[in-house]
Amino acid sequence: MAPSFLSVAKFVEVIIRRRFSSAGLSLQTLPIDSETTIQFWGPPPSLSPENIEKPSLLLLHGFGPSALWQWNRQVKPLSLAFRLYIPDLVFFGGSTTTSSCSNENRSEMFQASCMGKLMEKLGVERFSVVGTSYGGFVGYNMAKMFPEKVEKVILASSGVNMRRSDNEAFIARAKCHRITEVMLPSSGNDLRRFSGMVSSRKLDFVPDFVLNDFCQKMYSEKRKEKAELLEGLTIGRDDKTNVTPLQQDVMLIWGEHDQVFPLKMAHDLKEMLGKKAKLKVIQKTSHIPQTEKNSMALSCLSCYLPLLQSNCNIHIKKKTCVLIPHLAYVRNVTLKNFFY
Repeated sequence: MAPSFLSVAKFVEVIIRRRFSSAGLSLQTLPIDSETTIQFWGPPPSLSPENIEKPSLLLLHGFGPSALWQWNRQVKPLSLAFRLYIPDLVFFGGSTTTSSCSNENRSEMFQASCMGKLMEKLGVERFSVVGTSYGGFVGYNMAKMFPEKVEKVILASSGVNMRRSDNEAFIARAKCHRITEVMLPSSGNDLRRFSGMVSSRKLDFVPDFVLNDFCQKMYSEKRKEKAELLEGLTIGRDDKTNVTPLQQDVMLIWGEHDQVFPLKMAHDLKEMLGKKAKLKVIQKTSHIPQTEKNSMALSCLSCYLPLLQSNCNIHIKKKTCVLIPHLAYVRNVTLKNFFY
């Protein structure tokens, strides 16, 4: 492992932290009960929810690195219209719990309960939820648990209708024996395989020492606990789904070539969720469409979240770094009038 002062991952992390800070967010830690502490990015504590006119939006990351790495392309544009709350789920980043190791305390419902407690502690009474992949599992359960608080739900590439056979098929596509081999990479080669499953952009040209550096930075901590989270999932445990319609409006955003949760699952999920669910498929993307085609994903949100529609003149031009598993390229991104 390279010294920290030579670490590419460390350098990139500093840049991303500045991006979050420039969006008006500060890194905070809050005990939500006697056992669990959540780290999150949110408005400075001096700005109480009632003193901010913007509606609240909770962003829930997927299974992988912390929230910092997964929402870095969305924070700036979304912060223009929303009061953002971006937590690390339990056992990711700086969030942790001392609760007993049982499936109940490692399930997606436990995560949803923790996020609900966080928002209550912060005094946020109403909010919408955006969850990607594993974060969508949490967001779906939050909508069921807190129907009076959750306004709208956006599930991005989140197969909450996954069955055991779907899980087994994914493991077969990844050419491994256990789900942890894919979801918890331990080397640069593992990370290259993981990226190949979740993104249409390959990392074949990225040197091994760079991938090893990012793997160490993103996946070395709390590996045992994260494996327990995978074991504790109730979604995908049986050969039948347990999806029921939500009382909230639901937007599904899916990549056309998703290899984790194939597109057919999105169409099936839309039918299970009923008339209040809509599906937007983003062409030529895989499991992380919000990263591969960020402007199109934001455009989907603009059609769905009312406040964005009033900000049609926003023009953003930024040099955007796309990182692991989006590390493959750096390009100029112009988002012009993506707010309809």
